[in-house]
Amino acid sequence: MAVPKIGDRFKATWNDGSEHNVEVIELRKDEKGNTEYYVHYVGFDRRLDEWIDASRCMMDTVETSEERERKEGEKEEGRTRGNKRRLTDEHGHTTGHGNPSTKDPAVLQLEKEHEELTKVKNIGKIQMGKYEVDTWYYSPYPDYYCNVDKLFVCEFCLKYMKQLKTLSNHKKECTCTQPPGTEIYREGKVSVFEIDGAEETVYCQNLCLLAKLFLDHKTLYYDVNPFYFYVVTEVDSTGCHIVGYFSKEKCSAEGYNLACILTFPQYQRSGYGKFIISLSYEISKREGKAGSPEKPLSDLGKLSYRSYWQYVLFTLFDSTMKSGGPMPSIDEISAATAVKAEDVISTLQSARMIEYWKGQHAIKVDAGKVRTFLKGFKDKNLRICKEEYLTWTPPKEGKGK
Repeated sequence: MAVPKIGDRFKATWNDGSEHNVEVIELRKDEKGNTEYYVHYVGFDRRLDEWIDASRCMMDTVETSEERERKEGEKEEGRTRGNKRRLTDEHGHTTGHGNPSTKDPAVLQLEKEHEELTKVKNIGKIQMGKYEVDTWYYSPYPDYYCNVDKLFVCEFCLKYMKQLKTLSNHKKECTCTQPPGTEIYREGKVSVFEIDGAEETVYCQNLCLLAKLFLDHKTLYYDVNPFYFYVVTEVDSTGCHIVGYFSKEKCSAEGYNLACILTFPQYQRSGYGKFIISLSYEISKREGKAGSPEKPLSDLGKLSYRSYWQYVLFTLFDSTMKSGGPMPSIDEISAATAVKAEDVISTLQSARMIEYWKGQHAIKVDAGKVRTFLKGFKDKNLRICKEEYLTWTPPKEGKGK
């Protein structure tokens, strides 16, 4: 029976007892000298990667990396032969062209090195306030704090510690009960703070390190000076508890109004994602310009934004239909919602409510689809930033807030 090594695949049992194909990413020995395997569940997000022991491994299903490469090579050879036959014209000349990489080799090498460095989660879970949360990804905390089962984080100042006792002592001395910066929004128990990365560098760096535990491709850790951070909190008698945040470049040549967004796992499925997105657009409205999130978006990000864009566009259409006025143009929609014109167009295309006719876009609103969509939103736990509770004003040109 083969003993798995790095790169090999086999079947393993998940926490619920179901069987899945896994690939070995790393090996280690436990305190008793038994081998543990850090595995990736093939076909699933990296956040599910974990350490498992031999009791969950089906060793009789091991497929070595060499066997898999040989099989994949044979498949590729077969595809290549088939493609050559299809790409040969009637005179026997090859009509296909090479497909050179669209990325610079140096960039590809850096991406490969980054992936290699971050492939194994270095912290198992965090304790933050009353919540114990399993982490999803690697985060570049200082070496002393890495390779631990649990990291303890002060939920107010975001200082991180290895021991519960250290956290207990810290809480006796820490006077923070809310994020630093300026409160710019207060509605019921929801409060938002704007923080200048250049003024509160340590807090913002700690926030980025914490966020990286739940974001796969985030690369901003230490250079926080060029960014504003908007931290969303829930308020109770003990203070303002961090729910999520978004960051934004102070000066974006591309007109991005959001660089990074996260709702922490313990607050997900509570409507905060759309609240944070809507907050970024309310700020863009105050700035008097349309904005768009930094691209490319993740698959989940695309779904979240498309849903929000559809909501604001359909809300505008619904109010226009009720007033009996003419449907707004794309530029008018963009001006009213702060959603960039290209995002307006892509949203209407996905809803099949726009046509291109004689060199112009023509909007074709389906009233039934609009009302059905909005009714579905009313039935959900919808959180949207309300402009009357936003006290934010744009910073003077050339100055921080």
